[in-house]
Amino acid sequence: MNDLLTILIPVRNEKENVYIVTEEIQKKIKNSNFEILFINDYSEDSTKEELEKICKLNPKITYYDNNRKGLGGAMDIGFQKSRGKYICIFMCDSSDTVEDLNRYFDEITEKNLDAVLGSRFIKGGKIVDYPFIKLVFNRIGNLMAKLLLWTDLNDFTNGFKIYKKDTLLNLYPLVSEDFNIFFELPIKTITRGFKYSIIPVSYYNRKVGEAKFKIEELGSKYIFTLLYCFFEKILLKKRKK
Repeated sequence: MNDLLTILIPVRNEKENVYIVTEEIQKKIKNSNFEILFINDYSEDSTKEELEKICKLNPKITYYDNNRKGLGGAMDIGFQKSRGKYICIFMCDSSDTVEDLNRYFDEITEKNLDAVLGSRFIKGGKIVDYPFIKLVFNRIGNLMAKLLLWTDLNDFTNGFKIYKKDTLLNLYPLVSEDFNIFFELPIKTITRGFKYSIIPVSYYNRKVGEAKFKIEELGSKYIFTLLYCFFEKILLKKRKK
């Protein structure tokens, strides 16, 4: 693997954004040893056709079709198919920045960490045009997780983070099927005792396409994931005694 970085990007109906994010990464990334891995999550527009065109033009870019609809299935395939020693989950809606990706990679390699967990809500973090209702639910949910798990992270739900591939494979079994997968990964990273750091990152609301996150549909899934990980933490403590 030789420190190869996999930039893992789940996509559904992002026919325009696959070009935007690909160009942005190639233009600004500092590490030349990388691959871009798209996972097409049952897109109903021309996303798949656009990915086929992009992959033919650039050997660093590949894609796979998800075989279990939802972000949980997309992440599972991505983890299995990635070739990198490090995996950075990157959103296709341009909410994440390549500058932060570069900082992630420097942090995880220089300090030999298992993960770097970005937060948009610590000093140096930034949010631009974050939908107000979504922000309210975000802060309530993250505060509940922080208090229940008694940890220093205050931004579990942001999918944009970097892990060693071995770390991610050691978080199995993964139980989340939707956006709550991004909740599950950092929680298990912390509760299972992996080495991590927290750094500030930025968020920018999408300019192109339609958001896939539906608050009314995901509340119960986030609660399930939080309780599952909380009871797992208790069981792990009992086993160590």
